[in-house]
Amino acid sequence: MIVGIGVDLAEVDRIRDALERAGTGERFKQRVFTAGEQAYCERRRGRYESYAARFAAKEAVMKALGRGWSREVGWTDIEVVRERGGRPTIRLHGRTAAYAARLGIRRIALALTHTADTAMAQAIAED
Repeated sequence: MIVGIGVDLAEVDRIRDALERAGTGERFKQRVFTAGEQAYCERRRGRYESYAARFAAKEAVMKALGRGWSREVGWTDIEVVRERGGRPTIRLHGRTAAYAARLGIRRIALALTHTADTAMAQAIAED
C-alpha cells in the first residue's frame, strides 16, 4: 500500500552554482550528498545533471515521508544508489531509516529524469 508520494524538480544551474560557489560549495556537497553519490556524479559527463537528479530525489523522498529536512530526516541519510546496470533506488540510513520504519515504510520506489536544464524525481513510499 502507498504511504506517501513525493515529487520534486531541481534546476541544474542552481545546483551547479551551489556546488561551485567559492567558500561554500564543498560544504554544500558534503552536507547534501553521500560519498557514494559524489563518486557516481563525478564520474559522469553530465555530473551537474546527476547531482541535480539526486537532489530532487532527496526532496521527493522527504515529501513522501511527510517531513522536510529535520531532526528525523537528514540529507545524507537518503542515498540514491545504482547497482551495476540497474535503475537508481533509494537506500535510507540512520535516523531517516528509523523514522521510515516507525511509519511502516519498507520500500521507496524512485523515478529520475533530467534534461540539461532540469532534473525531476518521483518517490513512492510503500509499506
